Amino acid sequence: MLNSVITGSGAYIPKIVVKNSDFITNDFFNASGEKIETDSKEIIRKFQEITGINSRRYLRESQSCSDIASIAGKNAIENAGIDPEEIDMIIVAQNFGDVIKGSHQSDNVPSIASRVKHQLGIKNEFCVPYDIIFGCPGWVQGMIQAHMFIQLGEAKKCLVIGSEALSRVVDPNDRDTMIFADGAGAVVLEAKEENERRGILSHATVSHTRDEKDFLYMGESYKKDDNPTKYIKMNGHRIYSYALTQVPKAIKYCLDKIDLQLSEVDKILIHQANEKMDEAIVKRLYRAFKLNDIPKGVMPMTIDELGNSSVATVPTLYDMIMRGKMSEHSINKNDIILFASVGAGMNINCIAYKS
Repeated sequence: MLNSVITGSGAYIPKIVVKNSDFITNDFFNASGEKIETDSKEIIRKFQEITGINSRRYLRESQSCSDIASIAGKNAIENAGIDPEEIDMIIVAQNFGDVIKGSHQSDNVPSIASRVKHQLGIKNEFCVPYDIIFGCPGWVQGMIQAHMFIQLGEAKKCLVIGSEALSRVVDPNDRDTMIFADGAGAVVLEAKEENERRGILSHATVSHTRDEKDFLYMGESYKKDDNPTKYIKMNGHRIYSYALTQVPKAIKYCLDKIDLQLSEVDKILIHQANEKMDEAIVKRLYRAFKLNDIPKGVMPMTIDELGNSSVATVPTLYDMIMRGKMSEHSINKNDIILFASVGAGMNINCIAYKS
């Protein structure tokens, strides 16, 4: 049978550490443009309590989304031990392109994937690079697309990257600024003719856009002035409620497609959006399978130190585990892993994977 198997992974975690305390001097405003008079230390304390975020990583001024995507991709290629000229597709999940710090202007021409192919020095004209803009679930969706190309016989080796520089599109006067971070993660997904089923076993994607389209959007600064720049904005309460009800349903659908029980799952690598939200999602998921006890260590977290880097959170988490950078976690042969994400759209997806 033809399996779609991860043979290598890589990541780039930016070097600049931005702590919560670095936001103490910020003036925060609400959506109505009114200054929030609560002491900044108290705002930060509540933020940390809700999200679990202590720090996040930002790019250097000289770096861009395509730069760090290329580094993560190169690391994954080296880890897989393949010739980059054998890559059939480079799929880059991103949402804002290359944004020059201070300009807030998005640059997507040529595509980030084309820039990655260039930076990797790949000459193969049949290596097709393209971007996917799908909100935070973009990398998982890129994996699903790569899997489909492999199953159709259209590709044998795919490089799937999630890269984002959210620090370039955040409003310094919005408390939600503290959630977002930069980073990149990548894997090589290969076609393998094998006697037993492994790799991607099942996948599911759902989208809700009737009432949910603007839960995440681009809007003006909360500090009302003549600045026409638009920044990433979100309705956190509605996203929380939406994710709590819809993500467990989508994951269950993914597992039910192949009659896989949640009790058989060894790790849940979920988008690192909000610690309390992710914990609540997993609790509801286990409840949906009529399971009372959540296994210790089933849901690794990086959000406390790395923040929310959108499409990069899941592949970065996977790479850190595979490289032994999370001492309490490991992924072993025949382990069942769930990759899952939720984000702008609103979109949700899930992959059931056997290592």
